[in-house]
Amino acid sequence: MTREILPADPSTPEIVSDPQAIRAAVVAARAAGRRVGFVPTMGALHAGHASLAARAGTECDDVVVSIFVNPTQFGAGEDFDRYPRRLADDCRLLGHEGVRWVFAPESRTIYPPGDATRILVDGPARRFEGLIRPGHFEGVATVVCRLFNAVPADVAYFGAKDWQQTVVVRRMVEDLGLPIGISICPTIREPDGLALSSRNAYLSPAERQQAVGLHESLLVAEQLWRNQEPVDSIEAAMRAAIEARQIRLDYAALVDPVSLEPLDVAGGPAVALVAGRLGSTRLIDNRLLAARG
Repeated sequence: MTREILPADPSTPEIVSDPQAIRAAVVAARAAGRRVGFVPTMGALHAGHASLAARAGTECDDVVVSIFVNPTQFGAGEDFDRYPRRLADDCRLLGHEGVRWVFAPESRTIYPPGDATRILVDGPARRFEGLIRPGHFEGVATVVCRLFNAVPADVAYFGAKDWQQTVVVRRMVEDLGLPIGISICPTIREPDGLALSSRNAYLSPAERQQAVGLHESLLVAEQLWRNQEPVDSIEAAMRAAIEARQIRLDYAALVDPVSLEPLDVAGGPAVALVAGRLGSTRLIDNRLLAARG
Protein backbone atom coordinates (compact mmCIF):
# COMPACT_ATOMS: atom_id res chain seq x y z
CA MET A 1 0.00 0.00 0.00
CA THR A 2 1.53 3.31 -1.13
CA ARG A 3 0.51 6.66 0.30
CA GLU A 4 1.84 10.16 -0.05
CA ILE A 5 0.97 12.57 2.74
CA LEU A 6 1.35 16.33 2.54
CA PRO A 7 2.88 18.12 5.55
CA ALA A 8 0.71 17.77 8.65
CA ASP A 9 -2.18 20.21 8.53
CA PRO A 10 -5.64 19.49 9.90
CA SER A 11 -7.24 21.12 6.82
CA THR A 12 -5.17 19.18 4.27
CA PRO A 13 -6.71 16.11 2.65
CA GLU A 14 -4.86 12.83 2.77
CA ILE A 15 -3.31 11.98 -0.59
CA VAL A 16 -3.67 8.35 -1.57
CA SER A 17 -1.96 7.10 -4.72
CA ASP A 18 -2.70 3.37 -4.49
CA PRO A 19 -6.11 2.29 -5.92
CA GLN A 20 -6.40 -0.60 -3.46
CA ALA A 21 -5.76 1.73 -0.52
CA ILE A 22 -8.45 4.25 -1.53
CA ARG A 23 -10.89 1.46 -2.26
CA ALA A 24 -10.32 -0.04 1.20
CA ALA A 25 -10.79 3.37 2.84
CA VAL A 26 -14.05 4.05 0.99
CA VAL A 27 -15.40 0.55 1.62
CA ALA A 28 -14.62 0.91 5.34
CA ALA A 29 -16.30 4.32 5.51
CA ARG A 30 -19.45 3.04 3.85
CA ALA A 31 -19.49 -0.06 6.05
CA ALA A 32 -19.48 2.31 9.03
CA GLY A 33 -22.62 3.95 7.67
CA ARG A 34 -20.94 6.99 6.16
CA ARG A 35 -22.13 8.34 2.79
CA VAL A 36 -19.20 8.94 0.42
CA GLY A 37 -19.15 11.42 -2.44
CA PHE A 38 -16.66 11.36 -5.30
CA VAL A 39 -15.49 14.18 -7.60
CA PRO A 40 -13.36 12.97 -10.55
CA THR A 41 -11.04 15.70 -11.94
CA MET A 42 -7.85 16.19 -13.92
CA GLY A 43 -6.54 18.76 -11.45
CA ALA A 44 -5.70 22.41 -12.17
CA LEU A 45 -8.67 23.07 -9.94
CA HIS A 46 -10.72 26.26 -9.87
CA ALA A 47 -13.91 27.52 -8.24
CA GLY A 48 -16.00 25.24 -10.44
CA HIS A 49 -14.29 22.17 -9.02
CA ALA A 50 -14.53 23.65 -5.53
CA SER A 51 -18.29 23.96 -6.00
CA LEU A 52 -18.51 20.25 -6.81
CA ALA A 53 -16.53 19.37 -3.68
CA ALA A 54 -18.71 21.73 -1.63
CA ARG A 55 -21.90 20.17 -2.98
CA ALA A 56 -20.56 16.71 -2.20
CA GLY A 57 -19.64 17.88 1.28
CA THR A 58 -23.17 19.08 2.00
CA GLU A 59 -24.71 15.80 0.85
CA CYS A 60 -22.12 13.28 2.07
CA ASP A 61 -20.13 12.47 5.19
CA ASP A 62 -16.82 11.99 3.37
CA VAL A 63 -15.57 13.30 0.02
CA VAL A 64 -12.94 11.90 -2.34
CA VAL A 65 -11.54 14.00 -5.18
CA SER A 66 -9.41 12.28 -7.81
CA ILE A 67 -6.67 14.16 -9.64
CA PHE A 68 -5.48 12.28 -12.71
CA VAL A 69 -4.59 13.71 -16.11
CA ASN A 70 -5.96 10.88 -18.21
CA PRO A 71 -3.79 10.22 -21.28
CA THR A 72 -6.38 8.16 -23.14
CA GLN A 73 -8.84 11.04 -23.60
CA PHE A 74 -6.31 13.28 -25.34
CA GLY A 75 -5.84 12.99 -29.09
CA ALA A 76 -2.72 13.53 -31.16
CA GLY A 77 -1.65 17.18 -31.06
CA GLU A 78 -3.83 18.00 -28.04
CA ASP A 79 -2.58 19.50 -24.78
CA PHE A 80 -1.77 16.43 -22.65
CA ASP A 81 1.87 17.43 -22.11
CA ARG A 82 1.13 21.04 -21.19
CA TYR A 83 -2.05 20.44 -19.20
CA PRO A 84 -1.49 22.20 -15.82
CA ARG A 85 -0.36 19.96 -12.98
CA ARG A 86 -0.25 21.58 -9.53
CA LEU A 87 -1.13 19.01 -6.90
CA ALA A 88 -0.08 21.02 -3.85
CA ASP A 89 -2.21 24.02 -4.87
CA ASP A 90 -5.13 21.75 -5.65
CA CYS A 91 -4.94 20.11 -2.24
CA ARG A 92 -4.93 23.47 -0.49
CA LEU A 93 -8.09 24.45 -2.37
CA LEU A 94 -9.75 21.15 -1.48
CA GLY A 95 -8.75 21.53 2.15
CA HIS A 96 -11.00 24.59 2.36
CA GLU A 97 -13.90 22.38 1.22
CA GLY A 98 -13.30 19.72 3.86
CA VAL A 99 -12.30 16.99 1.39
CA ARG A 100 -11.09 13.91 3.25
CA TRP A 101 -9.09 12.12 0.53
CA VAL A 102 -7.36 13.12 -2.69
CA PHE A 103 -6.84 10.12 -4.94
CA ALA A 104 -3.81 10.92 -7.12
CA PRO A 105 -2.80 7.68 -8.84
CA GLU A 106 0.14 7.09 -11.14
CA SER A 107 -0.76 6.22 -14.71
CA ARG A 108 0.60 2.68 -14.40
CA THR A 109 -1.90 1.90 -11.64
CA ILE A 110 -4.86 3.01 -13.77
CA TYR A 111 -3.46 1.49 -16.97
CA PRO A 112 -1.30 -1.45 -15.81
CA PRO A 113 1.42 -2.80 -18.11
CA GLY A 114 -0.14 -4.72 -20.97
CA ASP A 115 -3.64 -3.30 -20.42
CA ALA A 116 -5.83 -4.09 -23.42
CA THR A 117 -9.38 -3.15 -22.42
CA ARG A 118 -11.33 -0.05 -23.41
CA ILE A 119 -15.00 0.89 -23.11
CA LEU A 120 -16.54 1.74 -26.47
CA VAL A 121 -19.39 4.23 -26.31
CA ASP A 122 -21.96 5.15 -28.93
CA GLY A 123 -25.29 6.97 -28.90
CA PRO A 124 -24.75 10.37 -27.24
CA ALA A 125 -20.97 10.05 -27.77
CA ARG A 126 -21.28 9.99 -31.56
CA ARG A 127 -21.64 13.68 -32.36
CA PHE A 128 -19.96 16.97 -31.40
CA GLU A 129 -16.93 16.20 -29.19
CA GLY A 130 -17.03 12.56 -30.23
CA LEU A 131 -16.82 13.53 -33.91
CA ILE A 132 -14.21 16.25 -33.51
CA ARG A 133 -12.04 14.29 -31.04
CA PRO A 134 -12.04 10.63 -32.16
CA GLY A 135 -11.42 8.29 -29.24
CA HIS A 136 -12.04 11.00 -26.65
CA PHE A 137 -15.14 9.49 -25.09
CA GLU A 138 -13.67 6.00 -25.22
CA GLY A 139 -10.89 7.37 -23.01
CA VAL A 140 -13.35 9.21 -20.76
CA ALA A 141 -15.60 6.18 -20.28
CA THR A 142 -12.65 3.88 -19.64
CA VAL A 143 -11.01 6.07 -17.02
CA VAL A 144 -14.29 6.95 -15.28
CA CYS A 145 -15.19 3.27 -15.02
CA ARG A 146 -11.75 2.47 -13.60
CA LEU A 147 -11.98 5.35 -11.15
CA PHE A 148 -15.43 4.16 -10.04
CA ASN A 149 -13.91 0.73 -9.35
CA ALA A 150 -11.15 2.30 -7.26
CA VAL A 151 -13.52 4.71 -5.49
CA PRO A 152 -16.79 2.82 -4.88
CA ALA A 153 -18.62 5.88 -3.60
CA ASP A 154 -22.36 6.39 -3.16
CA VAL A 155 -22.52 9.24 -5.68
CA ALA A 156 -20.20 11.00 -8.14
CA TYR A 157 -20.40 14.71 -8.96
CA PHE A 158 -19.82 16.24 -12.40
CA GLY A 159 -20.13 19.78 -13.71
CA ALA A 160 -22.77 20.67 -16.29
CA LYS A 161 -20.21 22.61 -18.38
CA ASP A 162 -19.16 19.32 -19.97
CA TRP A 163 -22.75 18.45 -20.85
CA GLN A 164 -21.98 15.79 -23.43
CA GLN A 165 -19.58 14.11 -21.04
CA THR A 166 -22.24 13.96 -18.33
CA VAL A 167 -24.68 12.36 -20.77
CA VAL A 168 -22.10 9.78 -21.87
CA VAL A 169 -21.18 8.92 -18.28
CA ARG A 170 -24.82 8.53 -17.24
CA ARG A 171 -25.44 6.30 -20.25
CA MET A 172 -22.42 4.14 -19.36
CA VAL A 173 -23.47 3.84 -15.71
CA GLU A 174 -26.97 2.76 -16.72
CA ASP A 175 -25.81 0.39 -19.46
CA LEU A 176 -23.22 -1.35 -17.27
CA GLY A 177 -25.35 -1.31 -14.12
CA LEU A 178 -22.66 0.44 -12.10
CA PRO A 179 -23.75 0.91 -8.45
CA ILE A 180 -23.17 4.65 -8.15
CA GLY A 181 -25.39 7.70 -8.38
CA ILE A 182 -24.56 10.59 -10.72
CA SER A 183 -25.19 14.21 -9.68
CA ILE A 184 -24.83 17.02 -12.23
CA CYS A 185 -24.04 20.43 -10.75
CA PRO A 186 -24.44 23.91 -12.29
CA THR A 187 -21.71 25.55 -14.35
CA ILE A 188 -19.73 28.18 -12.43
CA ARG A 189 -18.97 31.33 -14.43
CA GLU A 190 -16.84 34.44 -14.35
CA PRO A 191 -18.73 37.73 -13.81
CA ASP A 192 -18.90 38.27 -17.59
CA GLY A 193 -20.35 34.80 -18.11
CA LEU A 194 -17.32 32.84 -19.32
CA ALA A 195 -17.55 29.29 -17.97
CA LEU A 196 -14.69 28.41 -15.64
CA SER A 197 -12.26 25.98 -17.22
CA SER A 198 -8.71 24.92 -16.49
CA ARG A 199 -7.91 25.76 -20.11
CA ASN A 200 -8.89 29.42 -19.63
CA ALA A 201 -5.35 29.88 -18.30
CA TYR A 202 -4.07 29.39 -21.86
CA LEU A 203 -5.89 32.49 -23.14
CA SER A 204 -4.04 35.73 -23.83
CA PRO A 205 -5.67 38.92 -22.48
CA ALA A 206 -7.14 39.65 -25.93
CA GLU A 207 -8.39 36.08 -26.33
CA ARG A 208 -9.93 36.22 -22.87
CA GLN A 209 -12.06 39.18 -23.97
CA GLN A 210 -13.12 37.35 -27.13
CA ALA A 211 -13.96 34.14 -25.27
CA VAL A 212 -17.12 35.61 -23.75
CA GLY A 213 -18.64 35.21 -27.22
CA LEU A 214 -19.50 31.61 -26.37
CA HIS A 215 -21.65 32.72 -23.44
CA GLU A 216 -23.15 35.53 -25.49
CA SER A 217 -24.25 33.02 -28.12
CA LEU A 218 -26.03 30.98 -25.46
CA LEU A 219 -27.88 34.04 -24.17
CA VAL A 220 -28.98 34.75 -27.74
CA ALA A 221 -30.18 31.16 -28.05
CA GLU A 222 -32.15 31.38 -24.82
CA GLN A 223 -33.88 34.61 -25.82
CA LEU A 224 -34.81 33.40 -29.30
CA TRP A 225 -35.96 30.07 -27.88
CA ARG A 226 -38.32 31.90 -25.53
CA ASN A 227 -39.55 33.96 -28.48
CA GLN A 228 -40.58 30.75 -30.27
CA GLU A 229 -38.06 31.19 -33.10
CA PRO A 230 -37.35 28.09 -35.22
CA VAL A 231 -34.31 25.97 -34.39
CA ASP A 232 -32.42 26.73 -37.61
CA SER A 233 -32.79 30.48 -37.03
CA ILE A 234 -31.53 30.14 -33.46
CA GLU A 235 -28.52 28.11 -34.56
CA ALA A 236 -27.70 30.71 -37.22
CA ALA A 237 -27.84 33.48 -34.59
CA MET A 238 -25.60 31.47 -32.28
CA ARG A 239 -23.02 31.04 -35.02
CA ALA A 240 -23.15 34.75 -35.82
CA ALA A 241 -22.57 35.73 -32.16
CA ILE A 242 -19.54 33.46 -31.93
CA GLU A 243 -18.02 34.55 -35.21
CA ALA A 244 -18.58 38.22 -34.30
CA ARG A 245 -15.97 37.67 -31.57
CA GLN A 246 -13.62 36.09 -34.12
CA ILE A 247 -13.83 32.69 -32.46
CA ARG A 248 -13.18 29.81 -34.87
CA LEU A 249 -16.42 27.89 -34.67
CA ASP A 250 -16.52 24.13 -34.20
CA TYR A 251 -20.26 23.85 -33.66
CA ALA A 252 -23.34 25.67 -32.41
CA ALA A 253 -26.43 23.50 -32.12
CA LEU A 254 -29.74 22.97 -30.34
CA VAL A 255 -30.38 19.29 -29.63
CA ASP A 256 -32.23 16.90 -27.37
CA PRO A 257 -30.57 17.14 -23.91
CA VAL A 258 -30.49 13.34 -23.41
CA SER A 259 -29.87 11.81 -26.83
CA LEU A 260 -27.98 14.85 -28.22
CA GLU A 261 -29.76 14.18 -31.51
CA PRO A 262 -31.78 16.80 -33.44
CA LEU A 263 -34.98 17.78 -31.69
CA ASP A 264 -37.96 15.54 -32.44
CA VAL A 265 -40.32 18.07 -30.87
CA ALA A 266 -39.63 21.71 -31.68
CA GLY A 267 -40.81 22.77 -28.21
CA GLY A 268 -38.05 20.95 -26.40
CA PRO A 269 -36.66 20.77 -23.80
CA ALA A 270 -33.32 21.38 -25.50
CA VAL A 271 -29.68 22.04 -24.80
CA ALA A 272 -27.66 24.64 -26.70
CA LEU A 273 -24.11 23.40 -27.30
CA VAL A 274 -21.20 25.52 -28.52
CA ALA A 275 -17.50 24.98 -29.09
CA GLY A 276 -14.80 27.13 -30.64
CA ARG A 277 -11.10 27.94 -30.74
CA LEU A 278 -9.05 30.99 -29.83
CA GLY A 279 -5.45 30.57 -30.87
CA SER A 280 -4.40 27.14 -29.62
CA THR A 281 -7.16 27.01 -26.97
CA ARG A 282 -10.41 25.14 -27.46
CA LEU A 283 -13.42 25.98 -25.26
CA ILE A 284 -16.91 24.51 -24.90
CA ASP A 285 -20.08 25.66 -23.18
CA ASN A 286 -23.81 24.94 -23.09
CA ARG A 287 -27.16 26.11 -21.78
CA LEU A 288 -30.17 23.97 -20.90
CA LEU A 289 -33.44 25.34 -22.32
CA ALA A 290 -36.76 24.50 -20.71
CA ALA A 291 -39.63 23.20 -22.81
CA ARG A 292 -41.58 26.00 -24.41
CA GLY A 293 -45.34 26.05 -24.78
